[in-house]
Amino acid sequence: MIDDVELVVLADEHGEATGTAPKATIHTADTPLHFAFSCYLLDAEGRLLMTRRALSKKTWPGVWTNSFCGHPGPGETNEAAVARRSVEELGFAEGAVADITVVLPDFRYRAVDSSGIVENEFCPVFVARLQPGEQPDPRPEEIDSLAWGRPEEIIAAVDAAPFAFSPWLVEELGDQRLRDALLG
Repeated sequence: MIDDVELVVLADEHGEATGTAPKATIHTADTPLHFAFSCYLLDAEGRLLMTRRALSKKTWPGVWTNSFCGHPGPGETNEAAVARRSVEELGFAEGAVADITVVLPDFRYRAVDSSGIVENEFCPVFVARLQPGEQPDPRPEEIDSLAWGRPEEIIAAVDAAPFAFSPWLVEELGDQRLRDALLG
């Protein structure tokens, strides 16, 4: 961040950084390719945290999705970005999210919201563990609501009704490597 402006890292087709842009300006009908991440958070009981995006979100408002997403800043590793966003979005204490493991390192997707806004991201997918006793305190401008569920039940729900979930979650859960990591 520079002067409280969150920057995202832009990318070329080969996954090389090409510069930065303010996050607030890039999600349009012609969103440039950029770096992001998705994270699936499991608690000590093996339950998966699902979140419903805030109704004020620019893209996919009110849609159920994975635990949290975000964008690494300039010079920030994906793992550091995952840890940072767990605090910023879900209100966890520093260090509450551990064992951050990349499962789909080369995931990339492009999706168009019904409003016409495009997501266009290199988006590695992570699975992480929540330290015992930690509870989320989500920021209302990020998350409308949340729920914990058994991974097998969530996978079955996504398979049965993909239209009810974010397009990136549906695509990510289509990869057996992520299913295996969640089902452990």
